[in-house]
Amino acid sequence: MSKGSESAKVLHEAPDPLSEVLEKAATGSGDTGLKRQAMVAILRDRLATARTDAERKLLAGKDGLACVRMLSETMDGIIRALFNATIKHLYRADNPTTSERLSLVAVGGYGRGTLAPGSDIDLLFILPTKATPWSESIVEVILYALWDLKLKVGHSVRTVDECIKEGKVDMTIRTALLEARYLTGDKRLFVEFRARFDKEIVAGTAAEFVAAKLAERETRVSRAGSSRYLVEPNVKDGKGGLRDLNTLFWITKYVYRVKDVDDLVKVGVFSLEEQKLFHHCEEFLWRVRCQLHFVTGRAEERLSFDVQRVIAERLGYASHGGLSGVERFMKRYFLIAKDVGDLTAIVCAALEAQHTKPTPMLDRFVQRFRRKSHAIAQSKDFVIENERITVARKDVFASDPVNLVRLFHFAAILNRAIHPDATRQEDLMAKYGLNEEAIVQAA
Repeated sequence: MSKGSESAKVLHEAPDPLSEVLEKAATGSGDTGLKRQAMVAILRDRLATARTDAERKLLAGKDGLACVRMLSETMDGIIRALFNATIKHLYRADNPTTSERLSLVAVGGYGRGTLAPGSDIDLLFILPTKATPWSESIVEVILYALWDLKLKVGHSVRTVDECIKEGKVDMTIRTALLEARYLTGDKRLFVEFRARFDKEIVAGTAAEFVAAKLAERETRVSRAGSSRYLVEPNVKDGKGGLRDLNTLFWITKYVYRVKDVDDLVKVGVFSLEEQKLFHHCEEFLWRVRCQLHFVTGRAEERLSFDVQRVIAERLGYASHGGLSGVERFMKRYFLIAKDVGDLTAIVCAALEAQHTKPTPMLDRFVQRFRRKSHAIAQSKDFVIENERITVARKDVFASDPVNLVRLFHFAAILNRAIHPDATRQEDLMAKYGLNEEAIVQAA
């Protein structure tokens, strides 16, 4: 088999129903522009139906991860079908040269296989050499079609050499490439890129990457608000939000060379309980973010007062135990944000154990954590047990009710979970007119 026919075999994937419908549109009458418009009309209906189904299933099943994965899979299908129709009928290369190859790759958040209703579609077109008229035409058709669908598309067109060169000097590009996921086209280009990325960029640069991501997190959190308990939190970029979970995974994926969060149990970073906590936090935050996008009709990330009640109702929170539905929802949100902080502390402790000489940024982060730990070391009422804060004696709350607030204060500044023994004091909380939400806000 010739190289040209091998390339064609890689490019021409097995058809799916959407591809077949698009191909009929691509073989219709008119010029390339009219054919693209016909394909866009089909894809617009497909996208609208998928979003309606995703919102319906989110309201019924209340599973945020299922929603974003469904939307990502829908987009995968749209892009693959569009690519196949374009290379087969609009710009067919019957005898492609070695330069007429192209790999289409999802990067960034889309590369993770998760896509909120208003999220950007981040794409990378990988070429073997500089662009040719054929590859330029393919890229143009795909981008114009996606823009016609009113999608926000972030894209780059690079050779493998350019990917490696730019990934070495730009940490934002490196992070996006870290999550690269093959979509369609010449898979050999993607395999080559992935092997070189691991060998020429990742190997030996873990400390550099950790320092950059922690510095980036500090800057981001300071912009969004340094407290986890803002009354109008940013679900994506705020402290304890989705970006913090993303950062944890970027760091651990880079340092420990794992493929998903479940692998962190195998390398000893997370216990099975902590792995489940990560997934629990991730699902809840995605659920809130998707509802926020559906309710506002845009990529809104701030959980403002005017949408909190609506989202609480859509998530099924009703008045109970003296709290309104929106109060119960926000209480849950703040506790999830605190859990994200606990996971951050766990990962940083694991990084400190692995790196005997932390970079300055990691060292500052760890030292700040240690200084805060000194406060509880001076207390006679609380101790750390199995990485959780608990009471030193059974009468800690009875002897001084203010210790109820101190407990949550220490948990907040140390980013530590509270031991179940310390929270099984509901009778005392009721006696002193306190509830967990009030204590969290007071902390």
